[in-house]
Amino acid sequence: MSSKKGKYGRHLHRILAVGDFIVLNAVFILLLLIYPDISSIHSRLTFLLLNVAYLPVSRFLAVTLSERALQMDRLIRSSLFAVIAHALAFLALLYLLGIDDIPWQTFAVFYAMLIPALTLWRIGTQSIIKNMRSRGRNYTRVVIIGCGATGERLYREMASDAGFGYNVQGFFDIYCPPSFPFKDLYIGDLGNLDEWVRRHDTEEVFYCISGENGEAIQLTVGLCDELMMKFHFVPQISPYLARNLRSSFIGSVPMLEVLNNPLESPFNSALKRAFDIAFSGMFLLVSPIILVPVAIAIKLSSPGPVFFRQARTGYMGHEFMCWKFRTMRVNADSDSRQASKDDPRKTRVGDFLRRTSIDELPQFLNVFLGDMSVVGPRPHMLKHTEDYSRLIRNYMVRHLIKPGITGWAQVRGFRGQTEQLWQMQGRIEHDIWYIEHWSFLLDIKIIIRTMLNALRKDENAF
Repeated sequence: MSSKKGKYGRHLHRILAVGDFIVLNAVFILLLLIYPDISSIHSRLTFLLLNVAYLPVSRFLAVTLSERALQMDRLIRSSLFAVIAHALAFLALLYLLGIDDIPWQTFAVFYAMLIPALTLWRIGTQSIIKNMRSRGRNYTRVVIIGCGATGERLYREMASDAGFGYNVQGFFDIYCPPSFPFKDLYIGDLGNLDEWVRRHDTEEVFYCISGENGEAIQLTVGLCDELMMKFHFVPQISPYLARNLRSSFIGSVPMLEVLNNPLESPFNSALKRAFDIAFSGMFLLVSPIILVPVAIAIKLSSPGPVFFRQARTGYMGHEFMCWKFRTMRVNADSDSRQASKDDPRKTRVGDFLRRTSIDELPQFLNVFLGDMSVVGPRPHMLKHTEDYSRLIRNYMVRHLIKPGITGWAQVRGFRGQTEQLWQMQGRIEHDIWYIEHWSFLLDIKIIIRTMLNALRKDENAF
């Protein structure tokens, strides 16, 4: 079989490892500029030890970086792991060689610089890799076994983002139902699989048929072993159970268990609350710089109060008063009618505040008081909670945690007006996904993406 990784794909791990070394040494050179009193002997020796200490972890991290569909929180975790692993190896080498006269402040400054430098390098590299894959480079040729609901969902996910780097060549199955929406991609039954994948240089196989079909799975696994193709078994899990799962065994029988809400952990809950207090507290200290000019602009734009307070549904369904800058003329429909793109109720200043999300800034007071979090499902007005809880299954699940100023749904494109039911359903699905996959790094990622979105025009911001 021919090489399928493209001109650069075969060397991707090496390129990433070399990049890590360059970043590591660049930070060390910067350290020497900050601490020029480090002796030349120690400088040369430390330079050598820095690179030797990184060897045990460089290959693993390069492989991690080149994984498909790698998310930013995993990139940040891999960078933190790299720094911790390097620090342990480096300190061990210094101890074995008896070098103990380097001040601890030097180590602190070095690793404090290395963490953001390595993280930015990895985020930038992953963006480049994703761009390469979207342009048809470094892609993986795959076939999907199974024309059922699981195979269909898998294909939609792969096709939704070219950055994943999957080129789906087609579907195989024992039988393809007439209602299958991607019938033009159906290649044939499993009897044609062997000859077809040999001819088309297939790299990976995703098996989406029930594992109880012993003959079919045995044929597929055997062919993958013979041709050295990667085999993926995709369990047929209902989308209603497609949440954070953990595998376990009873004897030789595998099971998948639904994990609890991570924020039920007292440690995670305390960590999130501590961050909310610190983040909102810092903002409130400097808030007059923003709040005073905005307040003056609002008062000059139309008669009425500076702030708009509205009852919203919060944690565990409890009501709270949500603060915002007033962006509309005083009207009787504010508690029942959403803002629309060309809403005549909006003032000119209010339109600007909405497009830039400045109108949400007073909610940092809600965060500081404990009614909201910096990141979480957006709080809805009471009427929407009443209406959508009857129309959308699992709607109330989003209230298992505190609402947020920004959230996973908002940075994924589900913000603003919800004219169609599917728009609200998409928002709820993203809110539930966030609850089940919460991590501190995920919150940081959402905050960063929110700030980036604020700098560019968002079509749903009005």
